[in-house]
Amino acid sequence: MVFAIPHPRAPLEGGAVHWYRSALGWAAEGSPVELLVGRDFDLLELPADAGDAVLRRVAATGPVAVQGDRMRLLVAAGSAAELPGLLDWLEWGGVDLDLTTIGEGGRMTAPPPPGADHVRGAARWLRPPGRGSRLPALAGLGGSGDAPDLVRLVDTAATECHRVRLLRAGRAPVQHGDDQALAFS
Repeated sequence: MVFAIPHPRAPLEGGAVHWYRSALGWAAEGSPVELLVGRDFDLLELPADAGDAVLRRVAATGPVAVQGDRMRLLVAAGSAAELPGLLDWLEWGGVDLDLTTIGEGGRMTAPPPPGADHVRGAARWLRPPGRGSRLPALAGLGGSGDAPDLVRLVDTAATECHRVRLLRAGRAPVQHGDDQALAFS
């Protein structure tokens, strides 16, 4: 008796690559699916615990994904190149923050499309994208009056990254209410 080995199945029509390409117009390829960074968006990446605090403080962030202990906030393409200067301008330059960007030439593991099953520990959307999602941007990088504010997002992310770093080191500043004594010099 001869056993026939079936041909590999073609990817399901309407799979993740198709969804990213047709529904969002984003560059996506491979298995597992990867999104090509730099054309449609850049990434602002930070520790997930700092990112959680950012999401509580900034309502308009654009799409947000998480994978493991890292959070990725999608920002306007070209923003990655602006981060060092923006951090300097916000007076965060030289501070060791666990805040990075991924720009042109980078890749991001694509979370499953909204409504699809996801595997524990795999990338997933916290704030999924939609066609025409507004990405945080500087005015000169395609930002408009209704786009989320990249400056506010980066400043908040830097603050929360610094706070998390201090907490991990056991040197976090104590939060005081109105009962804090005044200090005079």
